[in-house]
Amino acid sequence: MSGINNLKAEKGIKAFQRSGWTVERQKGSHVHLSKEGNANILSIPVHKGKAVKQGLLRSQIAKAGMTVEEFLKLYL
Repeated sequence: MSGINNLKAEKGIKAFQRSGWTVERQKGSHVHLSKEGNANILSIPVHKGKAVKQGLLRSQIAKAGMTVEEFLKLYL
């Protein structure tokens, strides 16, 4: 089991913020996060009542330089 099924976008954004990412802007339904020293920009779609898709979340976790386990510790 992957452990990243049905995760809410709002809590996921807070988990990234706990690891040092900051919200730069929100354009439409997508929140953009950046981190000093990391050239990547994370883009998380926020749709009320819908979970973030697994593939997208995995790619954003990898761009952030984290493992799924590290992310889940911050998510809870």
